[in-house]
Parts: sequence; structure tokens; C-alpha cells
Amino acid sequence: MAEAQNDLKYLPLNDLHVELGGKMVPFAGYSMPVQYPMGVMKEHLHCRAQAGLFDVSHMGQVILRGCAYAELAEALEGIIPQDVVGLAEGRQRYGFFTEAEGGILDDLMFANRGDHIFMVVNAACKAEDLAHMRAMLPGIEVVEITDRALLALQGPQAEAVLAALMPATADMNFMDVAVMDWDGAELWISRSGYTGEDGFEISVPVAVAEAFARALLADARVAPIGLGARDSLRLEGGLCLYGHDIDTSTTPVEAGLAWAIQKVRRSGGAREGGFPGAVHILEQMTNGAPRKRVGLRPEGRAPMREGVELFASAEGGELIGHITSGGFGPTVEAPLAMGYVPAEMAAPGTVVYGELRGKRVAVTVTKLPFTPANFKR
Repeated sequence: MAEAQNDLKYLPLNDLHVELGGKMVPFAGYSMPVQYPMGVMKEHLHCRAQAGLFDVSHMGQVILRGCAYAELAEALEGIIPQDVVGLAEGRQRYGFFTEAEGGILDDLMFANRGDHIFMVVNAACKAEDLAHMRAMLPGIEVVEITDRALLALQGPQAEAVLAALMPATADMNFMDVAVMDWDGAELWISRSGYTGEDGFEISVPVAVAEAFARALLADARVAPIGLGARDSLRLEGGLCLYGHDIDTSTTPVEAGLAWAIQKVRRSGGAREGGFPGAVHILEQMTNGAPRKRVGLRPEGRAPMREGVELFASAEGGELIGHITSGGFGPTVEAPLAMGYVPAEMAAPGTVVYGELRGKRVAVTVTKLPFTPANFKR
């Protein structure tokens, strides 16, 4: 449903997006660029070949502070199933908030910044996430950061581009975090992103955000990239979009995210359980989940979008699942999708059928990701 224009919030770099020819659309309560004159297909391929600049300032930037890191980490482990206590300073992890039945409230990134935890949460969930943390973490200060933009520089040339401005970034490995100076401004940098490519996410004071973005865009290897290509890039990378591929009705095990629950929090681990939904999630980790998120390759050239119903046979039979994300993959040059199917039908090579415009089309279950990840390990 389209959001009323007068309810929209604007990114700190809104004027720059308009100047660059960005087509602005409502997304998660913000006016966001869905594409630029290059177009979604070329933006996608440019990011895979060189470097793309994304404005993700709509995401929630949060700091947890008020006590020593050990106490912050112990408290946070009470609401997420990740190993926070064992996270080294200067490192970041992927995580998620869970609820009592094992569903996912939101997914997020969290970093050990020495005397505090820095966290990035999804835009559409940030108000609920802040309220959840404030209710569940008594005695801890939960601070939303509102005076910083957030940019993502992604692609095989991202390191070379950023290192031209800040040479020390070249020494960072995947999931490292660092604080660096650029032209007198303090930048918070992580070597991470959501495209499947190498790259960085950079928190920048709003006052210098436009100057920093222009400095990156001045490099011929960098192009501005909108929401359209961001979605196709993360889909090819087999990465979940909250509210589509994961939500409160999906457990981490069903979603194929059990890898993000470290051994120490699993059954038999030193700090087993202790998070919302632990009984359900750990049981599924031991005995398996009834359904699984899988990659799907539709036959032919027609993309299958979110909501397409899946069946076990070409005619008749009961509904077995739905597509949760789908579109055309510019890198693989074919339609691709993700969705949930019963566990017994989740093996690669299994054929199911998607109902498209009244006809059932064969869809082959395939391994994720569709394109190999190119993170710097």
C-alpha cells in the first residue's frame, strides 16, 4: 500500500539523490531512491563488477551503554540467541531478536565497541526494537542515534575506493569494525553489507554526509544504487529481507539461519538457551524444522514474485508453501526466488510447482546463495 507523501521522512542526502536523478518512492516510512538513470539492471551489474553506493540512512542506529561491556553483553544475550559475551572488541556479528514461540522479531547487526555495543536494526522495526530493548534491558541505556547517516559501499572495487580516502580500511577483514577520521569527522566503519559482495557500511555525521558521499562518487568506479538493485543483489546472495522471508511466523531454523547461533548458546553449550523461544528453537536445531527456506529456480523466463503459491504437483493437490521473495537475477540471467517448502521437499533438485497466472510452472529447489559470496575473510 502506498504511503501518504506528507507522512514520509526524508534522508539526510535526499537533495543529492534528486540531483543524481533518483526516482524517489515510499519505503519503510521514508522517501527512498528506487533507481537512478542507469536503471536497476545496470546498477545491479555495476555493483557486482565495480562498486555501488547505497544510502541506508533509514536503518536504525542504536547504542547500548551504561555499564561495562561484559554486563551489556550478558544482558543482550537474554533477548538474542547469539554469543555476545565472546565477541571480541572491534568485531561485529549478525543476530536477531526472537519471541516466545521462536519467531523472529527483527534481524540486526551488533558490534563490540569496547565500552558500548553498536547496533543496526531494520527501518520498519526500529521503533518496536527500541521499545523492546528498553523494556527487556532494565538498567541499560538504549540510545537511538539520529545525527548520523549510514552509507554502504559494496562491490569488488569497494576496498580500493575507500582505501583511497582512508588507507587503513584496506586492512579490515569481514565483520571488523573501526572508528576512523575523514576530513576531521569521526566515521564508524564495518566491513560488511547485504549484497553478497565485499564492502563496507559507514556511519557518517549528517553534517559531512553529503561531502563524504560526493567524495566516493567522484571515483569513476562508484555508481549510486537504489532499492531495486539492492533487492535483486541480496536475493541473488540468498539473504533474507525482514517482513518477507523472515518474521514472527518463521523460526531461525526454518529460515536457514541456525548458523548464526553460536555453539555456546546451543544445547550443551556453556550458556545454552536463556533467550525468548529457546525451547522451540533448540528443539528444532536438534530434531529439525517442519519446513525450510530454500532457493527456487522457476522454469522459463518469467519471474515469480512474493506470494506465488507452491504445490507438489502440476495439477491438484494441497498448497505446500509460498514464495517470499522473487524476481529476475541479472547476474545469473534468469528468474530466481526464495520460499518455504516442507522439510521433506527441501533437497536441491526437488521439483515443485508455482501457480503463475492460472498455470502451474515447474520450479526447482536449489542451494543458496545463487551467486557465490565475495566477502574478504
